[in-house]
Amino acid sequence: MASLSFIIGIIGNVISLLVFASPIKTFWEVVKKKSTENYKGVPYITTLLCTSLWTFYGIINPDGLLVMTVNGVGAIFELIYVTLFLIYAPKDKKVKTAKFVAVLNVGFLGAVIAVTVLAIHGKTRLTFVGILCAGLTIGMYASPLSAMRTVIQTKSVEYMPFLLSFFLFINAGVWSAYAVLVKDIYIGLPNAIGLVLGSAQLILYVVYKNKSVSSKSTEAMEEEGSAHLVKGGLEMHSLEYDLKNPSLNKGKRLPKLHINRQFGLQKTMKTLSLTPYELQSSCPHESDVQDGNTDHP
Repeated sequence: MASLSFIIGIIGNVISLLVFASPIKTFWEVVKKKSTENYKGVPYITTLLCTSLWTFYGIINPDGLLVMTVNGVGAIFELIYVTLFLIYAPKDKKVKTAKFVAVLNVGFLGAVIAVTVLAIHGKTRLTFVGILCAGLTIGMYASPLSAMRTVIQTKSVEYMPFLLSFFLFINAGVWSAYAVLVKDIYIGLPNAIGLVLGSAQLILYVVYKNKSVSSKSTEAMEEEGSAHLVKGGLEMHSLEYDLKNPSLNKGKRLPKLHINRQFGLQKTMKTLSLTPYELQSSCPHESDVQDGNTDHP
């Protein structure tokens, strides 16, 4: 049983590292643009706190080697992200972020370690840190709830990336299995909740994926139709302008049309209802006008 838990723990390490490495592309863009733009630093700060506490939990837990290794590497990743955010954030955001880092990643983390080492002893120490880690992890898994609400409201999965949701689901599933094998409730409980929330995200993705595509197609058709309407309106306006200002049309004057009075009013009303294309096709040709023939079918 120990060997199976070790293998699953290794798999969990690999998947967790992929999740930790997922923001690399984002921060590569931040470095190239030398700006954090509209990105928020809170998720990386809280993840740094969470991985740091789990690393400490792995250190004080006799069977916590795999927990310590993966979260130790994850804490390094998150520390790099937070540092880059502080470097390239605007001045006002940089100050707020630095204060948040000082409170959570220095003050709170330092206080937890100090209290655990100096004031708590025995199994209570592991329980205290385990409860804190489980609570933070549940909060992290619950953070996509806002994105899920947006998906339901907009009927679009644009703001819920599939790969991230998929890897979080797999990550929660693997660590839940590991927790069952090693009988660790502090690892099992938050990851079981994460597994449920991850399943809900994937279900939403399947339900609203096709609707997102059809919605985009409808929007594209509406934009194309609007473009045609605008173009037709401009052509009509141009035609009216030329009729009102014949002297500006390179010195050419429109010949006087001889219209049969019997059908004059009917044809005038029909012309007003035509589209620009129909108006152009129904206009008499220059040769017909010169010949006095204006009765096209």
